[in-house]
Amino acid sequence: MLTHCKKFNLKKLSLILCSSFFLSSAAQADTDKGLVENLTGFNVNNTSLMQTLGVKLGGWTEVGFAGNVRGSKDGTNGPVTFANGENEFNLHQSYGFIEREVSTTGGFDVGFRADVLYGVDAGFSSARNFDSNVLGSNNKRGLVFPQAYLDIFMPVANGITAKVGHFYTIIGYEVVPSTGNFFFSHAYTMQYGEPFTHTGVLLTYPVNNNVTVQGGVVSGWDSNFKQPANFLGSLAYATDNERTSVTGSLITGDVRTRGLNINDDHNRTMYSLVVEHDVTDRLHYVLQHDLGIEERTAFAGASKWYGLNQYLFYEHTHKLSSGLRMEWFRDEDGSRITGFSDNYIGVTAGVNYKPVQGITVRPEVRYDVSTKNKAFNGGRDDDQVMISVSGIFHF
Repeated sequence: MLTHCKKFNLKKLSLILCSSFFLSSAAQADTDKGLVENLTGFNVNNTSLMQTLGVKLGGWTEVGFAGNVRGSKDGTNGPVTFANGENEFNLHQSYGFIEREVSTTGGFDVGFRADVLYGVDAGFSSARNFDSNVLGSNNKRGLVFPQAYLDIFMPVANGITAKVGHFYTIIGYEVVPSTGNFFFSHAYTMQYGEPFTHTGVLLTYPVNNNVTVQGGVVSGWDSNFKQPANFLGSLAYATDNERTSVTGSLITGDVRTRGLNINDDHNRTMYSLVVEHDVTDRLHYVLQHDLGIEERTAFAGASKWYGLNQYLFYEHTHKLSSGLRMEWFRDEDGSRITGFSDNYIGVTAGVNYKPVQGITVRPEVRYDVSTKNKAFNGGRDDDQVMISVSGIFHF
């Protein structure tokens, strides 16, 4: 198959893989240290000043190559977004954060966290009226600030923690930070069906050792106080042995849209259900189901979208794991992706290799198909094969 592909750049892919493993071999094989500490012996978080302040600095850099076997006439990988740019090498995330973790075991305490993200992933995770206020509205490949919040612990009953500010969503399974995901690419549910960030207040309360509830008020989806108030909450249950957990999350409220066929406030509601189970100590299973509805959109009257994802992860060694993701996403009214009603099916197989602490190499093979319309290759094909790889280098 590859011998007939004119655009799939094997030289670029080989260069990235070789560079990743060269950097890996340059570090000392000390699995208890980060990459910087392996190379220099210095960890800023172990200094007396940082220990006294209780403040931690961290981050990573992710570079990747999104390989499209057939190539694409429009230069993109179709509905696949975060790994967008067909046969391109990109800096996806140069990510940094500073935090002081709040203590939840004593009396009243205050913590904080602030994150900054630079790279092509910034264009898919920016918040309206937040990042644009700082950097301008044309920030597609630049710098965003996905989190800036306070954590306030109040010793009431079992303890209530209030998150106040701008923070990542609790909806769904996959997340924006690359270190929180097994795969380089993302599921359709995460890309198109869920919010990324919120601005507001979120309370967390552990009912007991098994049940935790969250609830709060936020300014809609990916916005900074320019959207109506929404309720955001979740209910999570974990078994005593922590081998199984079930989390249901919900966001509901009005959304303010101006232009095209919409010029008023209308309700948007969605929920996500995530089940995680350790089949064995090495084999892990995840099931996710999302459903969203919106009263009015520019493409239709009422709109609905829903999906079902399944994940299998197997830890061969502490350095090597393999994974499989099978997903189905239904954009019933064409409001979320291309403007056309369609089913999107994706199967992704990949590997995580950690030669030393602080480096993760993530090759993957992904097959996508749209069942009703030609969603790939600029509207010319109904399926697509990608062979991609990314390397994450922790500070």
